Amino acid sequence: MPEMVNLKINDISVSVEAGSTILDAAKKANIKIPTLCHHEDLCIAGNCRVCVVEQKGVNALKASCATPAEENMEIFTNTNKVREARKTIIGLLLSEHNNDCLHCYKNGNCELQSMAKDYLVDSDKYISILKNYEIDRSSPSIIKDDSKCIRCQRCVRTCAELQDVNALAVSGKGSEMKISTFMEKPMDYVVCTNCGQCVTHCPTGALVEKNYIDEVWDVLNDPSKHVVVQTAPAVRVGLGEAVGLDAGKSYTGKMVTALKMLGFDAVFDTNFSADLTILEEGTELLTRLKDKIENKKDVALPQFTSCSPGWIKYIEHEFPDILDYLSTCKSPQQMLGPLAKTYYAKSMGIDPKDMVVVSIMPCTAKKFEANRPEMYSSGYKDVDYVITTREFGRMIQQAGIDFETLKDSECDSILGKHTGAGVIFGATGGVMEAALRTAYEIITGREVPFSNLEVTPVRGLEGVKEATIKIEGCKAEWKFLENVELKVAVAHGLSNARPLAAQVQNGESPYHFIEIMACPGGCIAGGGQPMPVNNNIRKKRTEAIYNEDESLQLRKSHENPEVKRIYEDFLEKPLGHKSHELLHTTYTKRKKY
Repeated sequence: MPEMVNLKINDISVSVEAGSTILDAAKKANIKIPTLCHHEDLCIAGNCRVCVVEQKGVNALKASCATPAEENMEIFTNTNKVREARKTIIGLLLSEHNNDCLHCYKNGNCELQSMAKDYLVDSDKYISILKNYEIDRSSPSIIKDDSKCIRCQRCVRTCAELQDVNALAVSGKGSEMKISTFMEKPMDYVVCTNCGQCVTHCPTGALVEKNYIDEVWDVLNDPSKHVVVQTAPAVRVGLGEAVGLDAGKSYTGKMVTALKMLGFDAVFDTNFSADLTILEEGTELLTRLKDKIENKKDVALPQFTSCSPGWIKYIEHEFPDILDYLSTCKSPQQMLGPLAKTYYAKSMGIDPKDMVVVSIMPCTAKKFEANRPEMYSSGYKDVDYVITTREFGRMIQQAGIDFETLKDSECDSILGKHTGAGVIFGATGGVMEAALRTAYEIITGREVPFSNLEVTPVRGLEGVKEATIKIEGCKAEWKFLENVELKVAVAHGLSNARPLAAQVQNGESPYHFIEIMACPGGCIAGGGQPMPVNNNIRKKRTEAIYNEDESLQLRKSHENPEVKRIYEDFLEKPLGHKSHELLHTTYTKRKKY
């Protein structure tokens, strides 16, 4: 049994594990203490002091986020002294903050704004000492506005602790302190992976996604354009929160209805191209295994997944010498784009120059990915605009759609049918699980040896997960894999990706296949998902993803009838000439700076 500490908060007795903070104890007692620099994903900082509380018998106020709970403590969270201290701190923050809230993208979803409203802070009490800052709009994914920064350092800790990237850092001291980049270079110059985790952890509008809402409205209202849309697996389990509903439910049918009401000419599902990815990526893995084991060739194994654009840019910067270990498959977003402008356009008699492809993604890095110079394999820009789940929710609200009352609709055919394997791409471990469901069955003719197709060892929020599957009873063409113990690993959050990449670089990796997702929890907690994000919300969204998978009749990618049809009618076979032309890509060795 862990050692327990007993204390009182506002005369309520609370018992917490030794090492817990006063803030932890208050949460257990259902007492809310305001915070700005604190986030449960990150280390304790104690920077902002908004969370101060009063301890009986002690004159100085204590920062509850950074003060350990002690036996027999008596804490008060709502005395006059505490309230006045908080109001003073908030007022001082506002004195050097750009308070043009009506024009701020985070208006209505800003922690500082909410706190100022709760504490009735007098905006005229302190003279404004706001400095002139230039807004950094250089990145296709993220806007950095220092005039709205409160120097809480959540972004810095996120970039360092969760992502191990360190694109953001503290520079200067005292009144000159600010959050900066290497040599104060623009965001598109430094090692930023565009993952957007800094955006989801920023309490104000200092870091936001670059939004393309107006551009999407413009093409939707242009009668000369045929506008199609695709939606990623994780969008359907985050969208409810973006329109004011509770977390933990999938809204696929309502989402499709809303898209049709917004005016899209065709609604496709990125789950379809996720299924397609499994056929291409799985075949690529099996080809590499055959070359290594049967043909004794020197091939790049283990094979890394390539679905996460944040991970791709990370490895291009940090481990450029092992890019050959990446799957050459494009992400599902970038597979569907060129198929829409070739296969779908031809099927429907539409000139691709008149087509616009819009992606709705849980990810800010997808905005960067769509702008990569390699992504023009259709002869045009494959994906024209990428908007986040948050942007999509805002468009629904702008259109006056009562989302909760919508009836369900289905995606359009050709590029809309999907299986449960495509759905689970949204959660960490999902790509691996989908790949194993298909690869094992291709090799043996039998379903993967886990209960109800659920490859539980690769599920969950543990930073790095491993699984070993012994392959037995192979078909004739795959006999070289008989009794091979296929070793796989899954990592989410780039800090967890580094040791796996380092193993490969050093020639020490024991694995055959490795899935990496840039964001903690995978796409369900991507940089474009509704805020706040924490492990409780990650678990609810993940559960919704797996519930949808279990509800579907088809749960293996190779069973998708539309995937079968596109190979018969257009692509011919996985890794075929047409597939290489449209569905595969190359990577770029990048410098650290």
